[in-house]
Amino acid sequence: MKKLFLLRHAKSDWQAAYDSDHERPLAKRGVRAARLMGRFLTAIGEPPEAIVTSSARRARTTVELAAKAGKWRCPIRVTRNLYDAGPEAVLHEIAGEADVHESLLVAGHQPTFSEVASLLVGGGHVAMVTAALVRIDLEIDHWSELDAGDGILAWSVTPKLLERAGLPR
Repeated sequence: MKKLFLLRHAKSDWQAAYDSDHERPLAKRGVRAARLMGRFLTAIGEPPEAIVTSSARRARTTVELAAKAGKWRCPIRVTRNLYDAGPEAVLHEIAGEADVHESLLVAGHQPTFSEVASLLVGGGHVAMVTAALVRIDLEIDHWSELDAGDGILAWSVTPKLLERAGLPR
């Protein structure tokens, strides 16, 4: 069985100075949320074994902050293929991952990530607010076997939910 974590980038700062959408940074709220999600995965004993993130600054920073806060020691691969990508491109990126990792965290953007999550679990709508994190369990042995409808939504959490539950920022 493979575990796929989908992480939407944390809240970005639309008021900051940046040259392009690709370079938009995180807002202070986003920084706190990214760290919270990293600590959460560690607290439940599920730090990812590998990470793939969009090359967009807000996604890269989300992953870097989460990994540092959660003390994750796993490889992080940055790719432009997840920036401005549709669901099929995201699935293709995941399917190309090495099978040495049983769990994979993929960080990216909306509306694509809600679409990918919904596609993998066979329908419905999996809402992903900023910094939302979902775990999808896949009854596959190889990432290359990934297909629509193969997943079971194990859980979905948001920073607001974790804060209400008392996990410290």
